[in-house]
Amino acid sequence: SILTGIFIYNRNLDYYKDITNSLVKDAEKSLNAYKHKVSIITVPGTFEIPFALIKNIKKYDGFLALGCVIKGETPHFDFICKSTFDAIISISISYKKPITNALITCLTMEQAEQRSIKKGKEAAEALIKILKI
Repeated sequence: SILTGIFIYNRNLDYYKDITNSLVKDAEKSLNAYKHKVSIITVPGTFEIPFALIKNIKKYDGFLALGCVIKGETPHFDFICKSTFDAIISISISYKKPITNALITCLTMEQAEQRSIKKGKEAAEALIKILKI
């Protein structure tokens, strides 16, 4: 069976526990339905996901990046999102490992709640399809 790593925020520190829990639950359910073994690896925040990917790149067949970033009043949101997304795609291409993305980036909590309903499942299904190629 295929071993999939799921990277999420550390749930104990996450400001958006309900969002990430929803993402994880839906992704895990989809992966398990296709007989994928799932390993959940927590990180302190979105910015740490690329480092955790590099550290674990040889251990898994594919990865899902899950989490939530909501824009505040400073440019921090823009820097974190761009650098994290750029690093994830670079790692995926460099190591030829599929990394799907359900990192929700929103302006409000309401947007995040709406988007979290499907994104974990969608990212898991995308990973399942790409692993079959």
